[in-house]
Amino acid sequence: MTVTIYGIKNCDTMKKAFTWLGAQGIDYTFHDYRVSGVERSDVEKWIAEAGLDKVLNKSSKTFRALPDEVRADVTEASAIDLMVAEPTMIKRPVLVTASTVEVGFKPERYEALFAG
Repeated sequence: MTVTIYGIKNCDTMKKAFTWLGAQGIDYTFHDYRVSGVERSDVEKWIAEAGLDKVLNKSSKTFRALPDEVRADVTEASAIDLMVAEPTMIKRPVLVTASTVEVGFKPERYEALFAG
């Protein structure tokens, strides 16, 4: 199974996901979007599969630093623009396999995803 995990290297939740994947012997490719950025098409796919509320991290420091009028008037299109420009507004991690997108890390969700 091809697995790519997107996020930021020094994020605590990312570290938990890396540890879990390593303990299960699951090979993955890591895409640090703080270093390499993120493609608009990827963000669009993640939203289509997981939903905007799952992908946009409204509690991130970056999002909270936006002017009130920008935060109050977020549409899907403007959210995608924001996340492409500032990937730290994307919830972490985003785990992508050939068949699914999983946003966030919960061991039980990963177990279900990789079972069988």
